[in-house]
Order: sequence, then C-alpha cells, then structure tokens
Amino acid sequence: MLTFPHVHRRPTRRRTRKRTTAALLTAALLSGGMALAPGATGLSSAASPSAASLPAASPFAADPAAAATTPVRVNQAGYLPDGPKRATVVTSATQPLTWQLRNVSGAVAASGRTVVHGTDTASGEATHTADFSAYRKAGSGFVLVVDGRSSAPFDIRADLYDGLRSDAMAFFYHQRSGTPIEASLVGPAYARPAAHIGVAPNQGDTNVPCQAGVCDYTQDVRGGWYDAGDHGKYVVNGGISAWTLVDSFARAKRAGNASALGDSTLRIPERGNGVPDVLDEARWELDFLMRMQVPEGKQYAGMAFHKIHDAAWTGIPTRPELDAQPRELHRPSTAATLNLAATAAQCARVFKPYDSTYAKRCLSVARTAWTAAKANPAIYAPESDSTGGGPYNDTQVTDDFYWAATELYAATGERAYRDAVTSSPWHTSSSALTPTGFNWADTAALGRLTLATVPNGLPASDIRRVRESVTAAADGHLAMMAGQGYAVPIPANGYVWGSNSQVTNNAIVMATAYALTGQQRYRAGVLESMDYLLGRNALDLSYVTGYGDTYARNQHHRFWANQYDASLPNPPAGSLAGGPNSGLQDPVAQEHLAGCSPAACYIDDIGSYSTNEVTVNWNAPLAWLAAFAAERCPARD
Repeated sequence: MLTFPHVHRRPTRRRTRKRTTAALLTAALLSGGMALAPGATGLSSAASPSAASLPAASPFAADPAAAATTPVRVNQAGYLPDGPKRATVVTSATQPLTWQLRNVSGAVAASGRTVVHGTDTASGEATHTADFSAYRKAGSGFVLVVDGRSSAPFDIRADLYDGLRSDAMAFFYHQRSGTPIEASLVGPAYARPAAHIGVAPNQGDTNVPCQAGVCDYTQDVRGGWYDAGDHGKYVVNGGISAWTLVDSFARAKRAGNASALGDSTLRIPERGNGVPDVLDEARWELDFLMRMQVPEGKQYAGMAFHKIHDAAWTGIPTRPELDAQPRELHRPSTAATLNLAATAAQCARVFKPYDSTYAKRCLSVARTAWTAAKANPAIYAPESDSTGGGPYNDTQVTDDFYWAATELYAATGERAYRDAVTSSPWHTSSSALTPTGFNWADTAALGRLTLATVPNGLPASDIRRVRESVTAAADGHLAMMAGQGYAVPIPANGYVWGSNSQVTNNAIVMATAYALTGQQRYRAGVLESMDYLLGRNALDLSYVTGYGDTYARNQHHRFWANQYDASLPNPPAGSLAGGPNSGLQDPVAQEHLAGCSPAACYIDDIGSYSTNEVTVNWNAPLAWLAAFAAERCPARD
C-alpha cells in the first residue's frame, strides 16, 4: 500500500507554509481520477436526500459514469421561493440571450434576457447572468434553458436546506473518535467500532505519551473529532470548528429559531437528553479539548498540547479502529492554549441554561488557559513538525489573544478581560475582517463577530464601530460577488487550500450583517454563496456530497475510501470538499490540473488532498450556513 502525507491548510494573507512530501503517488494510483475543468466532465449522481432520510448502505455507484457539463450553471439542489435565483451562462455571445425557465413537464414558467458580464477573472470564462428571482412558485424538476442548452435540474421549495442542515451537522458524528458509530444512526455502510481507545491494534488515545523531550507522563485524550481525512486531532482546528457549531446554535437562538437545532433534531446518541443536539455534538469536541490541557503541577500547566496523532502517516484506506500506529502528544503551544480559552469561555456562556455545572467547568478551564497563555505568550508549534500529521504552525497569536479575551469578557463581563479586548490592536484593526476570510490561523474575526452580536458592556460607540465593521466587510463581499461571473465572495487570488471554507466563512459575515440590520441584500449574498458551493461554479459541480445532479464523491479520507476499496463507502451526504486550489499541492492535482484557471483547480479524486479533502473546519461553517438558509425568514428591509 502506498502511503503519503497530507498537509493541513493555511489559507492566510500574512503567513506562508511549506509542503513536505514523504512519498509520491504513482500513475497507477491515479487510475479512475478525472480532471474537472471547464468544458470537461463531472460525475453523475443521485437526487438530493430528503430531510429525514438516513444514509443508505451504499448511496453511490462504485464506478459512476461521466456526465457532461452544461454551460448553464445553477444551484443544482435548487433555490428558495423568496430568495435570489440566478444562474451563470458560459457563452461568448456579446448580446443578451433569451432564457426560459421550464417546469418538470417542459412548459415555460418564466422567461427573460441574460445580462452580459464578460470575462470572469477567476475562471477565464466569458459569462452572462440569468436572473429569474421574480419567479417564486415552488416545484421540482425545473431546468433553465439558454440558447438551446439546459441546466441541471433543480427544485424551488421552502424546505430546500432542511436536509443539508441535518446532513452537514451529521458529519461530526461520523468523525467522532473513541465511540462506536452506530448503524441505527448512520446506516450500515458507515457504522464502525470505537477507535483509538486502547483496544488492539490501536495504541491510544487513553494513555498517550508525548513526543521525545516534550513530557515524561501520559495523558488521557480520548474522544473529539478526527480532524480531516486522517486520524489526527488538532486543538487549533478543533477549536474554531467547535466554536462555529456553538455559535450556530447561539445565532439561531437569538433569531428565535433555536428549536430547529434543539434536542432530538440530529442523528446522535445523545438525542432526547434535554440538551440541544448541536451543543451535544460540540461537547464531544469540547471534552477532548479540555483533556488536552497540561495538568496542574507539570511544566506549562494550564496550556494545551498542540495536537495528537500517529507517529507516522497511515495509508489510504485505513479504518480508524485498525490504525496500529503509536500515538503521540505534541508540545503545548500558545495558539492551542488560546483556542482552549476561547472555546471553553464560549461554552460557559452558551451551555449555562442547559448544564450549569458543565458551564462552570468550562469557565474554570478557560480562566486557567488564559492565565497560562499570558505566562507563555510565544510558544509556537514548529513548521517542521509534519510527520504523521499537519503542523498547524502559527507564529502570530495576537489575534488568538483577542479572540480569547472577547469570549472571556462575553462570558464574565469582568474588567480584566474587557481591558484585554480594548487594548488589543485587533480591536480597531481593519484587517480583522478581510476579503480572504478568517480561518484557524486568523481568528480575530471571531472576536469581532462575538462582540457585534453578544450583549456586552463596551461603550455604545465601540459597539457601533464593531457592528459597522461587520456590515462594511459584508458590503465588500457583496461588491466582490457583483464583479464576478459566478458571484463568489472571495477574490480571484483566493483559490487556496480549502477555498470553499473561505467562501463559507465570508458568508457567515454576511449572515451576521443580516442579523444586525435585517437588510435582504446580505441574506441574498449568503444564498448566492450556497449557489456557488452547490453547482453554480466553473466546474458545474456541487462540492457537497449528495446534493445536486453532479457532486463530489471521492474526497480524501482514510475510511470513506470507495475509490480505492469498493467495500468502503464514499463520504456521507453533506460532506464539503475543500475546493479549487491554484497551488496544486499534491501529485494528483499536479498531473491532472496543470495550467488550470484558479476557479477550476479541483479534481474529484481521493488522492488530491490539496483540493479534495474534507475537514471539520470546512463542514462547521457549511452546517452554520445550512441552518441559517433553512430558516423561514420574513422580509425585514
């Protein structure tokens, strides 16, 4: 079995990273892979799953047939009756073209003329826009026809995102470590025994030693989510992911829609326990994050170990319960410690009405972590620590201090934390919210969003300025979308590792601006961002498994590895692929995508870890947005 590493993404404006490769894939490994470029082919798919359906035992064909792309690019899942309904048409025509919206029987339901956009910089394609937003009747099986060419079929219905809300959140149960994944909840194809609980051949995670020279004791760090396609668990990536899930519930609660994310709304073992299911899921990761805290009496007490993963890279496929690699704790870092402080403080605030004892524990952990980070403000994870897991190195942590301070202030209202917030250079910086979005290495935006939405004791002028910075950033994303053929809220140079997470995180900013103002243009921006993810893009491909006529199904993963082993499943419905990455940072991408336009630098091949991996920090904002989009929202302008 060939093995190779993957490196975790660093889509960041102010840092660089180096890729290390232990072994390259051979051409034999690439058989069956298929480059997806404009005008090429995609993969056929089934229809979108229903809201309540469990994943079938094998919902995907083992060798799916190719399906031709169309120049009429739509959200293949569909559109909301009261939302924007736009499509991108790839054409060199210099004059507007007639479009027709046809229903399932072929009758013309609406018609109009396209608007000539011109060349879309990121894709290099000449494009028009067809806008059928005025049509608001529900139905299924619509197609948009332009110049004799039809789009993929799609629906128009109010419950369009209900299924994705559930499926995108179910991703995290699938990724749980240290517990059986039950067939009754996920279907037999995805069920598996508990892994990494010290049962042979596993060697952890209940009694994990440190790397040589880091510590002389072992730690129980069971539980949590596997980060991505590997079996590693990383505090900084787990931190932003847990924060996003908890924030999703907090946002819905502020909007009066908490019941949609409440108890018994997800397929998880904790359903029916009286606690909102989204919080139960986040708690699985929060418990792990708190187990990563260095014990009292040890060197760096109160800090958080940066990560825990295998001593060497495992091959694909490797089921997690069959992973025989030794597991190792990696040295504490300031960034990991501040992630722990921020997420534990958020836990203390949001969990309090449902489990006050747990909330108190979270707050105690957060305070301890904050104190430890202040005492050790410059302990960084080394970039070279990339054997067996991604390095997640980060040498600028002032943004993490700001984020942690905002969460502790929001949870306690205490002056010391308020002073840490207001004295931070990030509190007034215009770069906290940027065109390229926030991510695990750039977290100042998380603090800004918390201050803008959670009641706090800052002066009214401060709160007004913070909120204006959110709406200004959202306006910038809308302006960027308006200048593009595909209405994507990232710039043409923003197609980096995990570009789809940049799209989703910027959409969260727009959704927050909608919550602050009630202005429909922000909600429209969110929904058009979803259009991009679900098929209105340069590849005519939905990046979300199970949604759309043609969707990604061979994401990089060690268990969801059907492309390599037909006895294993493809990723479950609701899994988001990383998306186009013009860096071409893996051998599969380099072989198949040379010369690609940035927006087309993607291949649905399990070997393309730099374009096609799944991760918790990509699915978390997808779940956040699916919950937002699923809400039945009255007009507020």
